[in-house]
Formats: sequence, structure tokens, C-alpha cells
Amino acid sequence: MTDDRIERRFAALRAEGRAGLVAFVTAGDPDAETSRAIVEGLPAAGADLIELGMPFTDPMADGPAIQAAGLRALAAGANMRRTLELVRDFRTGDDATPIVLMGYFNPIHSYGVDAFLADAREAGVDGLIVVDLPAEEDAELCLPALAAGLDFIRLATPTTDDRRLPKVITNTSGFVYYVSIAGITGTAAPDVDSVAAAVARLRRYTDLPVAVGFGIRDADQAAAIAGVADAAVVGSVLVGRVADALAGGTSPVEGVLGLVRELASGVRRAARGADRG
Repeated sequence: MTDDRIERRFAALRAEGRAGLVAFVTAGDPDAETSRAIVEGLPAAGADLIELGMPFTDPMADGPAIQAAGLRALAAGANMRRTLELVRDFRTGDDATPIVLMGYFNPIHSYGVDAFLADAREAGVDGLIVVDLPAEEDAELCLPALAAGLDFIRLATPTTDDRRLPKVITNTSGFVYYVSIAGITGTAAPDVDSVAAAVARLRRYTDLPVAVGFGIRDADQAAAIAGVADAAVVGSVLVGRVADALAGGTSPVEGVLGLVRELASGVRRAARGADRG
């Protein structure tokens, strides 16, 4: 994989005896300059991995906050080329923090799969999460991505049963993203006991780290998830801070990074899960 940043980061987290914080923000939101400042500030604020949303006009799995972030970014001129430029600029100052692009297949298809994979690897992208490509469509992007040296990270959900799960795990690399609630992002809080049981089940099928997202909104929730998983993923509440700052005339950069610091503190105080590898 691209320099094995994801694998190395999770190995470092295991050595520290803690889970990680994965911070999701939308590329280009609310504009290119502010977005770059946010992304470049995430590691120092405590983000262990970065998920960078690829703006798209029809993000069907995302709730209102991330939908609005994508529309703000697109209105400010965001596109795939500028998203990759953002990663490339980030890499000039940080060659260690993993970056995963998350979104939908349409913008990748429009860019051209081969060209996208080559440009993403050159820019310093480590992995992809493409939410609308099921395992049956691996030939479209998953297998070419793996061949190009990019991790392909799959989603598992509360409705992924034991018959389906082996298919989901096949060809997955980097980590498994467990969606803690059924539905769209940012609309409900995860139940920690249910998440713990789901993570334990996933670990029977894979040795990959398990990151848990959807619905985590504060440091206490992040700490609870960090106690049972290998990473907590936070997104909707972060992009919501951008909207709050714009509405209130304050700094989106400090709004997002301030919350990341709080979330990172929660993750770091969590007790290590007893069955974490």
C-alpha cells in the first residue's frame, strides 16, 4: 500500500495501548484556503487519521451536515483535481498521517478510474472508502485500487449478517469501517454495547483494525467507542462546526480544530479494550 501509512499508524496506536481518532472533513469546505488550514491543523489537534470527503452533488448516505458541506465546497469551486491538490499540499508538511478519500464512485468515474488512481497515489492518498460500490462491483474500482497500491476500506453495518460479512471482508484492506447505526450520517447516537458486540463479531472474520463511525458527537461518546474499537470516526459534528462558524462570524478553522482537540482528549483517556489486538 502507499508507504503503509495506515498499517504503521495502527501499529503505533497498538504500541501506545490506545485507539485512534479518525477525523472526517469535506475537501474544499467552505473554501480552498480555509479547508487547507483545517486539514493541515488536524494532526496537531489530535487526529490520528484523516478522512477527506470528495464533494459530490448527491451524497445519498450522508445526513444534512455533510450534504451541506459538499454543497458549500462545490459552490466554492471544489472538484476532484483540487481535492488531490489539497492532499499533495498536505504531504509537503506531513508524510506520516494517513489520508483516506471518502465518497461516491461518480466523481471518480468522471475523472477516469486509471487516471484517478495514478494521481491519488502520486498525491499521497493512502486509501479509499467508496460507499456506493458493493463487493459485487470489485472489478470497477476495488481491485484496480489495490493493484495501484491504495487500500480499499469497506463498510460493515448493523444489517451485515454472517452470510454477507465474508464477502464484505474479501479484498478489504487498511481497516474495516463499522457503521454503528442504520441510516444516514449524523442522525443518531451509537449504542456502545451493540457496537462492542459488533466489533467482536467482525474480529472473528478479520485481523484488520476496526474503526467505528456515524453518530459520535462529543468526547464522552468518542471515549466510549474508543474503549471497544480500534478507532472512533467523527465527521458530521466537525463539518457542522464549519456551518456554525460561518453563521456566527467566527473562525471555521478554530471551530473544527477546537472540537478535534476535545475528541482526541476523550479518545486518549479511554481504557484500552480488553480484546484489542
